[in-house]
Amino acid sequence: MMAGMYAAISGLDANQAMLNDTASDLANVNTVGYKASSVTFADELTQVIRGASGPTSTNGGSNPVQIGLGVQVNATHNEMTEGSFQSTNNPLDVAIEGSGFLRVGAGTPPAKEPYTSGLPANVDYTRAGDLTTNTQGFLTTSAGEYVIGRNAVATVGEAGTTYAPGKEDSFLRIPPGSTNITIGQDGSVSYTDNNPESKTYQQRVTAGFVSLATFANESGLERLGGSLWAQTANSGTPIVGTPDTPGFGSTIGGVLEMSNVDLATEMTNMITAERGYQANSRVITTAAEMLQTVVTMA
Repeated sequence: MMAGMYAAISGLDANQAMLNDTASDLANVNTVGYKASSVTFADELTQVIRGASGPTSTNGGSNPVQIGLGVQVNATHNEMTEGSFQSTNNPLDVAIEGSGFLRVGAGTPPAKEPYTSGLPANVDYTRAGDLTTNTQGFLTTSAGEYVIGRNAVATVGEAGTTYAPGKEDSFLRIPPGSTNITIGQDGSVSYTDNNPESKTYQQRVTAGFVSLATFANESGLERLGGSLWAQTANSGTPIVGTPDTPGFGSTIGGVLEMSNVDLATEMTNMITAERGYQANSRVITTAAEMLQTVVTMA
């Protein structure tokens, strides 16, 4: 009888965890780049009343007799499917169509080019593309973490200057006062230079290329809050590249990827968690009544 109470208590805890997870998903239904999660349960240890016996010459054998002792949270699964896209017409907003995470972190950009030193020692990852620039023109997240990209290699030809992604990690800087800022499908961050003292005055310049990271097991990433993710032992090491290349998604400027929370699924999960909690509460009430009967008989 008491074992039933403890099993029911574990059921209360497990269903409460499921409700908490569902509540978090519903709270983030409009969070940019948010990924929903789901909770799965597993049974706890069972009490063996009688072990199994094999067949004999006179008996066909018997199965084990076991009584479960409750439930536990087995895992939380991150749903890494792509969310819906929303147009913002903000040139610094960017959505990733396909695989990949933006690489961001706290660093110390150098005062002048090249911007390949002082890079973040610890890199975080995000799908939230609501980017902005700081007073120096460096591309950052809304929380102020620097976006890590790849340097741009310029080639001067008869048709003009073309740019290709280099192999070095770099901060991405858009000089203040620049106009016609765009983020291309290949991750190129381009602008029109309006500085009369610059060699590229009134020319189209590519500051660099946004870099992306993919993982063998994206669901193994750890949530850090603030729409950020961290590498773990089970996510695998990041594979870094630039958008619109094999293995990586493409970037869409002026668009944001919204939360992938499905309201219908979450509402169903909420009802399921509530009913499971009610059922386990009823078990505790029934067990208490049975104990009261025993006490009364004594």
